[in-house]
Amino acid sequence: MNVAKFANKKLVACAALIAAGVSTAMAQGNGLAGINEATSMVTSYFEPGTKLIYAIGAVVGLIGGVKVYGKFSSGDPDTSKTAASWFGACIFLIVAATILRSFFL
Repeated sequence: MNVAKFANKKLVACAALIAAGVSTAMAQGNGLAGINEATSMVTSYFEPGTKLIYAIGAVVGLIGGVKVYGKFSSGDPDTSKTAASWFGACIFLIVAATILRSFFL
């Protein structure tokens, strides 16, 4: 009789594990659909984000050009350093946007 109780408990434990495994396997389809939806949502933001970064790069370039022109007109000897830093910032924005877009899409 004691063996029968042990076998019954073992059967119940096995049934519970099988039920948990089956429910987990069935839930994976919904998780996969959610991951695919999130991926498509994130990739849809790359095009407007890239255009926004290009616009910011253009504004930074214009501001930098005005600053460099002001320094050049006033005869400041530090003009080349200022021009290089503003130009470098614009190039970094454009290259970073392009690399991020090509890396993730």
